[in-house]
Amino acid sequence: MASIALKKLNKSYGALTVVHDIDLEIADKEFIILVGPSGCGKSTTLRMIAGLEEISGGELVIGGDLMNDVPSKDRDIAMVFQNYALYPHMTVYKNMAFGLQLRKAPRDFIDSQVQDAAKILDITHLLNRKPKALSGGQRQRVALGRAMVRNPAVFLLDEPLSNLDAKLRGTMRAEITKLHKRLDATFIYVTHDQIEAMTMADRIVVMKDGHIQQVDTPQNLYDRPVNMFVAGFIGAPQMNMMPSVIERRGDGYFALFDGRELPLPAHFDRNRIAPYEGRELVIGIRPENFHELPPADIAPENLAPFSAIVELAEPMGSEVHLNIVAGGRSFIARVSPRFKAAIGDEVKLVVDTTNMQLFDKETERSILY
Repeated sequence: MASIALKKLNKSYGALTVVHDIDLEIADKEFIILVGPSGCGKSTTLRMIAGLEEISGGELVIGGDLMNDVPSKDRDIAMVFQNYALYPHMTVYKNMAFGLQLRKAPRDFIDSQVQDAAKILDITHLLNRKPKALSGGQRQRVALGRAMVRNPAVFLLDEPLSNLDAKLRGTMRAEITKLHKRLDATFIYVTHDQIEAMTMADRIVVMKDGHIQQVDTPQNLYDRPVNMFVAGFIGAPQMNMMPSVIERRGDGYFALFDGRELPLPAHFDRNRIAPYEGRELVIGIRPENFHELPPADIAPENLAPFSAIVELAEPMGSEVHLNIVAGGRSFIARVSPRFKAAIGDEVKLVVDTTNMQLFDKETERSILY
């Protein structure tokens, strides 16, 4: 079993605390990703799990055993680094075999493990090459293979794809996901790339300033962010945010801003909205909730007209990102590539408020969840 529990885990360097009392339960064989901006503490947390950083406080439990003072080599984990950390003077075969040789494993066992890992990663033909003769993607596969031959219960991956080009990152994302399914091990993966997090993880841990903001499945993070940071961090282009005042009319509520109004959907919990009547809060609308025409599958009461001036149109192939200005505020809308608009044009769009987000202006927390 390779379930992992972080209990009030923290890390300090003198008076500076960089990881604050983290509580996290990771299930056996789960693929979990720590994501957040640079300096949020995600790599430090991974290194504490690996035993490469001393734990300042709290407990690390792996498979039911307390690991705080257990040496890294005895934790049944393997780590894949951002810079691959391959030995340049060794062949691929020797790089992959080195860890097992240090443990004085039998030669036949080492060869079997290396050959099996090389076959899975499609690098058998590279075993006699040295790292300088490999591409970035091939070096990353070797680093993965070196971890695999130890057959660990836990794989720790620290931004392993950040040195690869965009196309290769996409390929390697799929390869690592398939590898996780095949190896039946627990994967903990660190990245600042939300696309990696959204496409690969069973659950995502969003971090900021050494604190966990939210832990959830990728879709729940996108649909039900608990605060403005998560809402803005997950999703590209990021969510549009604007201060608004809530007004009640009969049984319905509206968000008013800059002389415009958007109806709040009937399925929103009225008990959560009522205390904000007449008060200012922040509403969030994702770029894809702007449409050129009213969608046939959206209830008319959840649609509102929205006119704006085009500042910039960015063709993305499958869609266009429109940078628009309305009421003195900037927004981004994702529209069809067939939608033609030039800079300075007035465009008339429709906003779908079905998945609108509402946040307390002071605490920045969602008032819906």
